[in-house]
Amino acid sequence: MAKRVSCGLDFVSPADITNALQIATESKYDFAALPIAHPRHKRDFSGNSQARRLTAFTRADLILNSSDWSTLIVGKISPHVDLDHEDKLLRQESEKVLEQELSFAGHLGLPAVLVPLRKNNTNFARFLHNKVLSSPLNQARYHVWLHLPMISPKIEASQFERDVDEEEVDDTWHWWNNFRITANFEKKLSLALELTADLPDAEDIDRWLGEPIKCLVVPTHLFMTNKKGFPVLPKSHQVAIRQFLRQKTQILITGAQRHQHYKHYQQYIEHLWQVGYESDPVMQFAQGYEDFLQFPLQPLMDNLESQTYEVFEKDPVKYTEYQRAMYLAILDKVPLEEKDTKVITLMVVGAGRGPLVRAALTAAEKADRRIRVYAVEKNPNAIVTLQCLADEEWGDRVTIVSCDMRDWDAPEKADILVSELLGSFGDNELSPECLDGAQKFLKDDGISIPSSYTSFLGPIQSSKLFNEVRSCRERDKPYFTSFEMSYVVHFRNRTELADPQALFTFTHPNREMPIDNSRYEVRHFPIKCDSMLHGFAGYFETVLYKDVMLSINPATHSPGMFSWFPVLFPIQNPISLKKGDVLEIHFWRCVNRTHVWYEWCVTKPLGSAIHNPLGRSHNIGL
Repeated sequence: MAKRVSCGLDFVSPADITNALQIATESKYDFAALPIAHPRHKRDFSGNSQARRLTAFTRADLILNSSDWSTLIVGKISPHVDLDHEDKLLRQESEKVLEQELSFAGHLGLPAVLVPLRKNNTNFARFLHNKVLSSPLNQARYHVWLHLPMISPKIEASQFERDVDEEEVDDTWHWWNNFRITANFEKKLSLALELTADLPDAEDIDRWLGEPIKCLVVPTHLFMTNKKGFPVLPKSHQVAIRQFLRQKTQILITGAQRHQHYKHYQQYIEHLWQVGYESDPVMQFAQGYEDFLQFPLQPLMDNLESQTYEVFEKDPVKYTEYQRAMYLAILDKVPLEEKDTKVITLMVVGAGRGPLVRAALTAAEKADRRIRVYAVEKNPNAIVTLQCLADEEWGDRVTIVSCDMRDWDAPEKADILVSELLGSFGDNELSPECLDGAQKFLKDDGISIPSSYTSFLGPIQSSKLFNEVRSCRERDKPYFTSFEMSYVVHFRNRTELADPQALFTFTHPNREMPIDNSRYEVRHFPIKCDSMLHGFAGYFETVLYKDVMLSINPATHSPGMFSWFPVLFPIQNPISLKKGDVLEIHFWRCVNRTHVWYEWCVTKPLGSAIHNPLGRSHNIGL
């Protein structure tokens, strides 16, 4: 079972901080949100330095010990702070208030600070960004949670210029988007998104799911009362909260106590998680890998380790489907009347530690047909395992071949050629080049499993992944290098901006001469909502044989399969997009004598530079 929800309780102005914290902890809350400044303590920001020194604006830090401050308390900035106010004096005073309260938050060692975000926020974004950059290490521990509603409250039209689009005024995502662009996507500036009585469209909620939301604020006035007197939420709000809980978002309960006890709100949120949590093998397998960048495997250049083989062999779906494909192929190759006399040859190229060999033997037994198996593997360490299995289990039914499949001189031709050389983008582990080299020992009427595979590409928004890529920069390499790599990622904190589209397709056996595995395609994506493009997600589908297929494409994903995570192709400079824009991307698969690499660029609605020209930052060795 997954870890319980992290849930906090918000206090507007507690008379006793110790008592407030006790109420929160006894009600099973994990933290409390408290104002940093005491509302009754006056502050003097006049030119009188003596008065400023002697004026206490909050309570002493001795009320709690340092461990409680640093683990149990989220500080709240005074709500009247407005660094973009038209009045210069109010604006300057707000800057001083914010400076003072952030400084005290750093002094207390708070883990996070809750700051209200307004529609106009350019000066505010500049101030916070500079504050994070300039703070010494011991003062910059806290994260800033920018608090804003999911839908803005109705504002009188007279407060805005007449030509402002009402829809944009109410779309608080634009408040956040303008802020983060000004603040240069600083990763210590995150969101505390407040649920509102009216929820936006599903597409807008999906867009929020691609943002760095650390906390979901749930007001008590949203709760209804069930027949037993306990708080419950409307169905629409339950669905929304579960979506955010899957991303490990913390919850903050705010507002007056409208039911018997505050603990009932925490219990209800915990109940939502427990009921909504489904036993998902992909989720269990990916625990701890969410939004974690990994470099794709290069099995031609590097020999895989035992642990890597072991991880992939645990997949409950892949080998079952491979076995079903081999079963159908064996039946097609050996008619019923020849089952006692005909022996067919099946070759597993890239046999690893033997899961496909085992599946082939099981498929033959179920089909009641006779086969002869060759297991071809270039990794000398995996050969040890294969040889032991042959000696102890398989006997003379399996011949072990220690060789690169492209260099092997086969003693006979195969009826069925089986491989599992696919990467997360289909061809990115050089399955085309490997199988093109191996098809010389496949009969003219032979069957290749897989028979084809297609890569898919789709635009995504994710500040989280953009910052992860940006932080990968190595000192001795140019800034652009990390943005010209492809990464294997289990996506969590991201939004799909358009449905993925098919990109490159490869079929086997490939009888065209000369064989050319380079590709160039242009794709156009109609954008679903106002958004920010941070890169492209790559997936694949493969047809193993006939109707047997495997897929990590979201639209056709094989349930329960976890052998492959998607691929991320980032872009160096995020691009602002409007709903209805048509995004145009050009994508290349380039091949020379020693390497394969990808290049990509956006040309509409705004252009970008070519990423990874000549494979300067990343390539795959042949």
